[in-house]
Amino acid sequence: MGADAVEPDVVVSKDGVLVVRHENEISGTTDVADHPEFADRRTTKTIDGAELTGWFTEDFTWDEIATLRCRERLPKVRASSATFDGEQPVLRLRDVLDLARAASLEYGRELGVVVEIKHATYFSSLGWDIADLVARELEAAGWAHGELPLTIEAFESTVLRRVKERGIRGTYIYLLEAAGRPFDLVARDGRAAMTYRQTTAPAGLDALVGVVDGISVDKRMILAPDKLGRLTGPTRVVADAHERGLRVFTWTCRPENNFLIGQFRASRDPAAFGDWESEWGVIRDAGVDGVFVDHPDLGVAFFGGAA
Repeated sequence: MGADAVEPDVVVSKDGVLVVRHENEISGTTDVADHPEFADRRTTKTIDGAELTGWFTEDFTWDEIATLRCRERLPKVRASSATFDGEQPVLRLRDVLDLARAASLEYGRELGVVVEIKHATYFSSLGWDIADLVARELEAAGWAHGELPLTIEAFESTVLRRVKERGIRGTYIYLLEAAGRPFDLVARDGRAAMTYRQTTAPAGLDALVGVVDGISVDKRMILAPDKLGRLTGPTRVVADAHERGLRVFTWTCRPENNFLIGQFRASRDPAAFGDWESEWGVIRDAGVDGVFVDHPDLGVAFFGGAA
């Protein structure tokens, strides 16, 4: 469809395999709950300060995870996607790297991979150095030294530093939520930890220069909706970052009402498309360097080479 890259989120299995799942809790994205042999592994854990109940990748070997099949995470919004439930296996990071390389050859253009590292501090508490796991996997797959376009991103800046220190060539992007604090800094500094919003202020951006290549922000940081969901942006975050030589990406541009800010919703049907062109237009005109989308065809058509 013309996308520049694919973005696998990466978590860790019990035996240290890098698994591609949105989260390490997998009841919403696999059929694990339908496997009676795994019923006793349902448990409650605290992940990055939030209590979750379900099944977690770190309690399964890769061979066990490979018996599961994928499910759409938001079936009420993505009903067409949910028609594929039960058909596709879970992938490893290595699988995605190999698929992207094969697709680059097939289509005659370089397809990049954006590796999002999830819950690095949490996995460290279990004894896994996810930075080392990622670096070794990239080396083994032939993606570590600029062979194909590689981006490493995370909501924790400390894991980005550790991967970079291992000599992995790529673009390093710091993911920023619209609210809250990164868990690695909370674990280290407690209430003194810098918030994500403080990071996007001029002084916070100054501190990122030379550490990362750019930031990827929740789109609300650009749109700045008020309490009624009305647009007050675009904010200065893109311009301020560009003034410091930092690239800026945003996530996630989706057309359904469920994901649009209130001003651009066309109806109460969460799955119906709203006035996504108007919302995306604000983001485009703010000057972002790229966007993350769930609909590559719409993204490429609207944003062109920035999708």
